[in-house]
Amino acid sequence: MFKTFFDLIESGINWFNQTLSTPLWDITIVLLLGVGLFFTITTGLVQLRLLPQSLREMWSGRVSDGDSLSPFQAFTTGLASRVGVGNISGVATAIAIGGSGAVFWMWMTALLGMSSAFAESSLAQLFKVQDKDGTFRGGPAYYITQGLKAPWLAVIFALSLIFTFGFAFNAVQANSIVEATHNAWKWDAQYVGMALVVLSGLIIFGGIKRIGGFSAKVVPTMALFYLIIAVIILGMNISKIPTILSDIVASAFDFSAMAGGFFGAVLSKSMLMGIKRGLFSNEAGMGSAPNAAASADVKHPASQGLIQMLGVFVDTIVVCSCTAIIILLSDDYATSGLQSISLTQHALQFHVGDFGLHFLAFILFLFAFSSIIGNYAYAESNIRFIKNRPWLVLMFRLAVLFFVYFGAVNSATIVWDFADSVMAIMAMVNLVAIVLLSPIVWIILKDYQRQLKAKQEPTFYVDDHPQLKKYNLDPRLWKK
Repeated sequence: MFKTFFDLIESGINWFNQTLSTPLWDITIVLLLGVGLFFTITTGLVQLRLLPQSLREMWSGRVSDGDSLSPFQAFTTGLASRVGVGNISGVATAIAIGGSGAVFWMWMTALLGMSSAFAESSLAQLFKVQDKDGTFRGGPAYYITQGLKAPWLAVIFALSLIFTFGFAFNAVQANSIVEATHNAWKWDAQYVGMALVVLSGLIIFGGIKRIGGFSAKVVPTMALFYLIIAVIILGMNISKIPTILSDIVASAFDFSAMAGGFFGAVLSKSMLMGIKRGLFSNEAGMGSAPNAAASADVKHPASQGLIQMLGVFVDTIVVCSCTAIIILLSDDYATSGLQSISLTQHALQFHVGDFGLHFLAFILFLFAFSSIIGNYAYAESNIRFIKNRPWLVLMFRLAVLFFVYFGAVNSATIVWDFADSVMAIMAMVNLVAIVLLSPIVWIILKDYQRQLKAKQEPTFYVDDHPQLKKYNLDPRLWKK
């Protein structure tokens, strides 16, 4: 019976991928780049002007009161989802299919997306609600309902997020763990899948506070280890770096290999893969990180907006670039025929020997497993938005564990295509919503900058902005 159900799910996902993936991405690319450019201009290059301030906000927000997440914990929960397979496996896939130029388009997606990340996370903070236990919930589903007065659209977004993060992305994480551990230690996919189900179950049944604590401890450590290896490799090959960077830029504008779809005549494979994998990796504008941002206890919505904006920078400009350099400095990345995590492992093995193969398998397990936990946190918030009932949360948790196993024992192609398709739906809904709510983003940013200029600690009071009272914000929040 389980096998029949498993095969039915697989057939349905295959049909979905083959039918909808290309048209969905035709629309998503236009929205993703267009909205990023829109907020970059209308916020006055917030991602550049206030980047130093985002570092100060993140560092000063390491402690919280009560059971709510601190700004730092919300940042690391968001980073746990961002810094994962996308940084290691996704970058390799982008380079294998789109060439070195794909890295450039990942950078562009991140730089434009940082402004979108600021907008969506600031909105999530403003429209968050407080539970009876003192913790906070929020995200796009909440600001779509209250800000746009469109609960039907909020439910569509919530469902798309549940499928994207609760199911598809977690399948990708599990699939990459299986591939990495098989390459290094020949571990069997079924046994690894069952172990991941058990470990994931232990964490997700512990609640959001435990998720935040787990992420806050693990993410900085694993990111540091990975970056140390990358810096060592970079130092060993410092004379080659200018050539690598020049090749990335030159290849970015090589349109000899065209992409498919409606925009195939104007998009190269490097551009398409860079945008896809950039979005998978940093999630800027997708509507995922705002769920973690809303759970933080801060004095001003813009504070968490800046912290989540910083997460996009760290994810793509720092961590993804490290992976790209490791691969592009290897001997035969373009002719090896390898993709995904296998290509990154092969490149690391070239630089540091067999240690690299085993080290990356271990590091990827930490990256991917923490991503499973972060993904679950996002999805659970939206389950509770649709219907906050214990039995529904239980059923959802069991479904998450099913897709962890599904990804572990299935092919990389089906799980990656599934992730691409569902994240496009989710991103489209959120990007339209934050553009429609952009006047509120400008109010938040202007209020924050005014207080910074006056040498005050930014604190947001809704009474100072009568135009916001019509949105029925949580009456317990943002009061003097």
